[in-house]
Amino acid sequence: MKFQLLKKNTMKTVKKLGIWMDHSIAYLMEFTTNPFEIQTIESKIPAATNDSKNRNVSKKAKIKEKKTLFNYYNTLSNAIKNYKQIILFGPTDAKMEFFDVLSEDVRFHKMRVEIKETDKMNARQQHEFIREHFANK
Repeated sequence: MKFQLLKKNTMKTVKKLGIWMDHSIAYLMEFTTNPFEIQTIESKIPAATNDSKNRNVSKKAKIKEKKTLFNYYNTLSNAIKNYKQIILFGPTDAKMEFFDVLSEDVRFHKMRVEIKETDKMNARQQHEFIREHFANK
């Protein structure tokens, strides 16, 4: 009787995540071979004040909005800390603002983060975008 030594696959799967986001909501979708599961994180900013061009906002309201965005980005940061590759995409500047927050935090310096400008997308379009983006990476 012969025994064959089987090597375990020592390659580690890199955790990849796609995030479609704007200032009011983020949809987090892990890239896997299984059907995507979507985690939703909402900010407390009402959609009506989500327009940064609104100049008739009081100083107090701007400070409150800034604090709300900080809390939103902090919640997102905690949700993504175990991933190695991330694609941020969406129609607003929120992805750039969030990238700046990540850049200032040493916990995320080894993380590979890419940013892509996209239009609004439904869930199917978001999944397809992530699948295509990570297909050869």
